[in-house]
Amino acid sequence: MASISTTGTFEECADELNDFIATLQRYPDTVLAFALRAHLCGLLQALRVHGQWSDEEVKEFLQELEQEALWPGQS
Repeated sequence: MASISTTGTFEECADELNDFIATLQRYPDTVLAFALRAHLCGLLQALRVHGQWSDEEVKEFLQELEQEALWPGQS
């Protein structure tokens, strides 16, 4: 998998995203899930288009996401 930039830490980014998501509590969880899916799709496409991730890296990321979502704690 591609390395993560050291510009900001994963923890800092996750905390900021968590804070932002908390501001969207008026939306049903399903709406948030679909909106986040659309946004993630755009981010993954941009990574591919700009040569930062290969098709294989995107596939690996999505496989790991599926594993974590369907079978949490079994990694």
